[in-house]
Amino acid sequence: MRQYETLLLLSPELAAEARKDVLDTLTGIIERENGKMLQADEWGMRDLAYAVRKQSRGYYVRLEYAAPGNCVAELERIIRINDGVFKFITVKLGDEFKTEEA
Repeated sequence: MRQYETLLLLSPELAAEARKDVLDTLTGIIERENGKMLQADEWGMRDLAYAVRKQSRGYYVRLEYAAPGNCVAELERIIRINDGVFKFITVKLGDEFKTEEA
């Protein structure tokens, strides 16, 4: 498994419950594909440098996880289908993720 980070820009019009549903769906995909969610960091509502879909603000969320490569492909496919996600980017943080067990 490799370690990845996905940064999401969510619609500012999504309610808190809808944002939670999107994140739960993505976390479920990671776990279903034999991955491990490491951290979900919500950055909150921010002003954008330029308008995206005629919006000047957006809600940022950073997901850090360890997963096989096919999990990233499935995750990005679901993100593209979702209307509440404006933009996203996935970056590989490390080639090998080692679980820390005592």
